[in-house]
Amino acid sequence: MCGIMCYCKRNADYTIFEKGFEKTVSRGPDDTRIIELNDGIMGFHRLAIMGLNELGMQPFEFEGNYLVCNGEIYGFKKLKEELIGKGYSFVSDSDCEILLPLYKEYGTDMFKMLDAEFVCVIYDNKNREFIAARDPIGIRPLYYGYDGEGNIIFASEPKNLVGLTDKIMPFPPGHFYRQGKFISYCDITKVENVCFDNIDTVCKNIKDKLIKGVEKRLVADAKVGFLLSGGLDSSLVCAIAQKESQVPIKTFAIGMNTDAIDLKYARQVADFIKSDHTEVIIDRNDVLASVREVIYNLATYDITTIRASIGMYLLCKQIHKNTDIRVLLTGEISDELFGYKYTDFAPSAKAFQTESEKRIRELNMYDVLRADRCISSNSIEARVPFGDIEFVKYVLSIDPEMKLNKYGKGKYLLRRAFEGDYLPKEILYREKAAFSDAVGHSMVEYLKEYAEKLYSDIEYESKRKKYSHSQPFTKESLWYREIFEEFYPSQSDMVKDFWMPNKEWEGCNVNDPSARVLSNYGESGK
Repeated sequence: MCGIMCYCKRNADYTIFEKGFEKTVSRGPDDTRIIELNDGIMGFHRLAIMGLNELGMQPFEFEGNYLVCNGEIYGFKKLKEELIGKGYSFVSDSDCEILLPLYKEYGTDMFKMLDAEFVCVIYDNKNREFIAARDPIGIRPLYYGYDGEGNIIFASEPKNLVGLTDKIMPFPPGHFYRQGKFISYCDITKVENVCFDNIDTVCKNIKDKLIKGVEKRLVADAKVGFLLSGGLDSSLVCAIAQKESQVPIKTFAIGMNTDAIDLKYARQVADFIKSDHTEVIIDRNDVLASVREVIYNLATYDITTIRASIGMYLLCKQIHKNTDIRVLLTGEISDELFGYKYTDFAPSAKAFQTESEKRIRELNMYDVLRADRCISSNSIEARVPFGDIEFVKYVLSIDPEMKLNKYGKGKYLLRRAFEGDYLPKEILYREKAAFSDAVGHSMVEYLKEYAEKLYSDIEYESKRKKYSHSQPFTKESLWYREIFEEFYPSQSDMVKDFWMPNKEWEGCNVNDPSARVLSNYGESGK
């Protein structure tokens, strides 16, 4: 995980740039380099993952063009060999070094060629212009804003841009920016051809593609670890990785000291796959003390994201403090593809598909944001196998009738795909529990109780009405919003709205994002 920033202005103020950029040094604590160009300033914080020596340091330069990239380019060795065959040479083992030669060969068409989690900014010296791009899901973060003279500024996180622009916005995934326009190069949610294969073929493809997605993300020159909640998604990632490893993989789980749900399941998975497992226990004080820090690092007011981030953030903090792991694989993006608890209420296959596509498009503001910030703010890189481009495209193309929960068990296709010796059957078919609840129901209750005491009913009604966009609707949400506004005043548009079940569906018109409030939660909380 690295941090990038670029001020696209001739004679931009170096001191102001440096002050903004230093706020995200945790993304890349190994080295920092800022360079002044003819038409702006580029900065790079490095967390060395591939090509660990100084030759992999950015910005990269090639024939007068410059590049900063926060990303992992999967299959880069094949692209590198093709470029060598065309006469190019390379000085490092960094995957990102291939991007400037690719740009020379293919221009902006290169972005659709990449199998990657990435954001980058290129300075084209010949044309005196900056070009920026982001991966199709938005797994790697990029934000932008304009200064008072209309010059655009790009940065990995909103905190870099506070004070430099009046309006901070997320860079749209699957787009590149050039000459003042954001141009789509990949709409990953657009299904060209619906897949009507039978269920056995579909499940085999799901299995094969997810295994490939995990295998790609095990490649690193730095040490790799795994977040293991004991739920289906992270357990599958860990099980696949352990089958590919000659030694026990390192897995990590977190839970409350009173009522952790997931710890026992995570331990069961770890024992089954024989991983080297670590548990982190937290209490009420840990939870409440972390809220401001979490909101500052996430730059969000969304209830779901904040709740789910507290356990993840504290776990990553312990991993950073006590290990030399530099990469963590996680289980995000499965729910958006295969379904949440609330999507059991989808009124039709078409509605399920529409909801899935919407969630994938917005993920960069919610779960993907959570994974990136919780991990990167602790100087570790996040990798997301369920976000593999080929895997996502395939699952979205499956006939939505097949993805509906007609089997008495949500995410049935994914479960069936991995029947066998990957996981114990009780884990493979365990009911889903929301991560924030599974860390311990008490965690959410502590947050609610604290917020309840923070405001009287009259204060709550008065204060929440100050906000027209994404108006707080509980005392907890008001608490989070006020902290957010303290750090990011008048920047709520960075996040579209609250991540909630689709209230238009019968059974989903609830006032809390926890799946616990749904009538079909059932065995999930046990």
